[in-house]
Amino acid sequence: MTERLPESSLRLGLPSGSMQTSTIELFGRAGYKISLQERSVFPRIDDEKISAVLFRAQEISRYVVDNIVDCGLTGYDWIVENGNENDVVEICELTYSRATSMPARWVLAVPDESPIRTVRDFEGKIVATEIVNTTRRFFQKSGVNVNVEFSWGTTEIKARLLDGIVDLTETGSSIRANNLRVIDTILHSTIRFVANKSAWAVAWKREKMENVAMLLRGAIEARAKVGLKMNVPESKLADVTRNLPAEKSPTISRLSDSDWVAVEVILEDKQERELIPLLKRAGATGIITYPLNKVIP
Repeated sequence: MTERLPESSLRLGLPSGSMQTSTIELFGRAGYKISLQERSVFPRIDDEKISAVLFRAQEISRYVVDNIVDCGLTGYDWIVENGNENDVVEICELTYSRATSMPARWVLAVPDESPIRTVRDFEGKIVATEIVNTTRRFFQKSGVNVNVEFSWGTTEIKARLLDGIVDLTETGSSIRANNLRVIDTILHSTIRFVANKSAWAVAWKREKMENVAMLLRGAIEARAKVGLKMNVPESKLADVTRNLPAEKSPTISRLSDSDWVAVEVILEDKQERELIPLLKRAGATGIITYPLNKVIP
């Protein structure tokens, strides 16, 4: 990378690799259009005050600390691995990932047939992982002497070549597929939006970062929700609203026909299929549902 981002802009580090697509999609739902030219690490973003660059997630917290970028999105695991927990400002936690909205886990695992049953059984053994520093600290804290080696990939395969692995899992499917057994969880990790401390002290940059964080959180909040609209006869309003979840306060608007009202509410998407038949039977008509881009609390 020969170019440098202009310091007159908010310099944003975005994760490349497995997190790249989901991150760009999240920004799109938040209202930021990001486009990437082939072989370029400098995405274009439709905000003239933001300039972006793609880095490996493993590097982003270091580049934030070193003031290469003002802020960036990276996994909490890599912040911990780089020892940067106290060196960055954590703006917000963002619960999205490659496959699910659940936190990812770094787990200590062995083959199903291994005699190892506890962490202490690793005394004098060899473990392979990408998060070497974090794994070493884990075993040191447990008082177990282990040789921790860096893994360049295909870590699951090495569980049978060495004594065990520490690997990342979201759903547990790769662990099961490779007939591995989890001994312990080393670390839970979600995506964090972090800032350089000096950049955070610049008023306009801080406001910009706070705005981005607000919209990203709103986009995540909206993923599992839908908007629902319907027309209801005034005489049936009590019956219809009685079917809505108790914690939801609908918006009710008068229609030109004084005998009718429009009712609108935001729901969890899993409630939609149960509610619509109930609302229809209670007297609602013209029921429509629609996806949401952002929900700002």
